[in-house]
Amino acid sequence: MSRFLPSLFPTAQSDPELHRVRPALEFAFLNALTWQIAVGTPMVLFVQRLGGSPFQVGLAFAALYLMTPVQVLATALLPRYGFKRLTLGGWRTRSFFLLVPLALALARPEPGNAWCIAALVGSVMCFCFFRCVGVAAQPAWLYALIPESLRGRYFASEQLSGGIAGALTLVLSAALFALLPFYPAIFSQYLIALLGSTLSYYALKRLPDAPAPASGGIHRILVDIPRHLFASGGFRRYLWLSSGWMLLTTPIPPFAAYYLKAGPQFSAGSIMTLEVLRYLAMGVGAWLIRRWIDVRGIRFFFQAALLGLGLVLLHWLAYLRFGFGGYAGLCVAYVLFGSASVCWLVASANYLPRVMPAGEQALMVALYGAATYVIGGLAPVLWGPLLKNQAGFSVGAFGVFFLCELAATGLLAALMMRRLDWSRPTAAASA
Repeated sequence: MSRFLPSLFPTAQSDPELHRVRPALEFAFLNALTWQIAVGTPMVLFVQRLGGSPFQVGLAFAALYLMTPVQVLATALLPRYGFKRLTLGGWRTRSFFLLVPLALALARPEPGNAWCIAALVGSVMCFCFFRCVGVAAQPAWLYALIPESLRGRYFASEQLSGGIAGALTLVLSAALFALLPFYPAIFSQYLIALLGSTLSYYALKRLPDAPAPASGGIHRILVDIPRHLFASGGFRRYLWLSSGWMLLTTPIPPFAAYYLKAGPQFSAGSIMTLEVLRYLAMGVGAWLIRRWIDVRGIRFFFQAALLGLGLVLLHWLAYLRFGFGGYAGLCVAYVLFGSASVCWLVASANYLPRVMPAGEQALMVALYGAATYVIGGLAPVLWGPLLKNQAGFSVGAFGVFFLCELAATGLLAALMMRRLDWSRPTAAASA
C-alpha cells in the first residue's frame, strides 16, 4: 500500500515530474465519483426503475456521446476565454443538473410516470452538454502542460486514479442498494455525485493555465473540420478505426445491466458488484500499464484490448445460450472487459499525439472525441428498439447483438494492424 498510494497521488519525493500535475490526477479521482453515478450504472438503474424502455435507457446512456459535437464548436471560444476558464466554466455548470435526479429521488414517483422519465433523461443530456464544453479545452490544456516524455506515465496514472475512484464509488453504491430502499439509496448516490463534481472543480482550478490559441472562430472550425475528417493522413485513419472501437464497446455496459435486471433478475447490488470488478480491473490494469507502456510499446496494448474484447463477447454468447459460468463467469467477463478497456484508453492517449500537428491539437482532440463518441453513442440508441419485445427485452436479439459485435471485432483487429503506422515512436503526421 505504501508503494501504491504514491502512484495514485505522486508527491514531490515519490515522483517530482508527475507531482507538478497532481491536481489533474486528483480531478480524475474526484470526477469519477460524479460520472460513475450521473451517467453510469446507477443512472441506468434509475431510468429502469422509473419504467423507462430500452430505447430511453440507451438514449440516456448515449447522451455523453451524442453531445460531443458541442466540444468541437466550443473550441471557437478558446481564443477569448483560454483553456482554464473554458474548462472550469463547463465543469461548474454541469453540477446544477444533478439537482434534478436528487429532486426525483425525493419525490419517489411511481413507475411509468412519463414526465419523470423525460425529466431524468433531459437532465442527463444537459449535464453532458456542459461537460462537453469543459472537455473542449481540457485535453489540449493537459498536452500543453505535460511534456511528451511524461505522457505515458501521466495517462496511465490518470486511468489508475479514475479506475480506483470508480470502483470505490460502485462499492459504495452497491452497499447503499443493499442496505437502503431504492429511492433513499439513489438519493445518497446523487449526493455523492454532487460532492465529487464540486471537489473536482476546485482540484482542476489549482492547475496553471497555458497560452490559449491566438486564432480560431466558427468560420475557421467549419473550414478545418472537413479537412481533418476526410483528408488522407494518419489522423483520419486512426479516427475512423477508433470510432469502430467505440461503436463496439459503448452499448455493452447499459444493455448488460438492463438484461441482468430484466432477465435473470439480479439485484441492483449484484449488478453494481460486477461494475465494481470492471473498474477495479481498470485501476489495477492502469497501474501495471504505467510500468510497461514504454517497454512493450503501444501496439502490444492495442492487441491486448482487441483480444480481451473478443473473449468477452464469446463469453456472453456462451452465457446467453448455456448459462455458461454463472455469476462467477460474469465476474471474470467484467474483469476482462475492464482490462481491455484500460489497455485501449492508455494506448490511444499515447498514440493520438503522433498524428496531430502541435499547432492544431485543440481542435483535433475535440474533433477526435466528438466523432468517436457520437458514433459510439449511436450504437445504444439504434440497438435499443431492436432489443425490445412484448415482454420488454429480447434475449434472442441480444445474442444476435453479440454475434455482430464479435464479427466486427475481428474486422477491426485486422484493419488496425494493417492500416496504422507502428514504425515511428514520436513525430506527428500531418492531418
